[in-house]
Amino acid sequence: MSVDELRSGPVVIGYDGSPPAARAIRETGALVGPRPALVVVVWEPEVAYNALAPTFEPAPIDFHTVLQLEQELYEGAQRLAEEGASLARESKLDAQGLAVADDLSVSGALVRVARERNAAALAVGAHGHRALRELLLGSTTREVIHNAPCPVIVVREHAAEHDEPESGGGKQPRADEESRSGQL
Repeated sequence: MSVDELRSGPVVIGYDGSPPAARAIRETGALVGPRPALVVVVWEPEVAYNALAPTFEPAPIDFHTVLQLEQELYEGAQRLAEEGASLARESKLDAQGLAVADDLSVSGALVRVARERNAAALAVGAHGHRALRELLLGSTTREVIHNAPCPVIVVREHAAEHDEPESGGGKQPRADEESRSGQL
């Protein structure tokens, strides 16, 4: 059995509406070309219940309101997934949007979807914290890399404007630049 037969599913792309996630969609489209993609938004069920639950003394909770709020949160997540799928289609991917419930973590939900869909790859946008960006990956990105059942594509938010040149005097190409030129 070939690698292509083993990973015949879509490219799964995590999307949260942020600039790094949008860039991950565009870069993934450029990297993998036209193929099926699933843009996944992870939402947290029970957020409405936790928001309306009493924090100090017992009080009645209006479960109808909780269910209504949960439904609105799910619908908002699905709209966001469709927004991401639209971006993916602009990048020549045959994309669908999917909102999934957060199992225990965003990374766990993304890895679960990749496994269930036999994903060809799992793409995420890297969120960084200025000083730590080059030293540490975010916890979601790190967990996806360590647990994904398929190759992982990690895309930084934007090109570093002040990359240090290598000793040869030229700027070292980044993975996303190499992939566009076919050298990856």
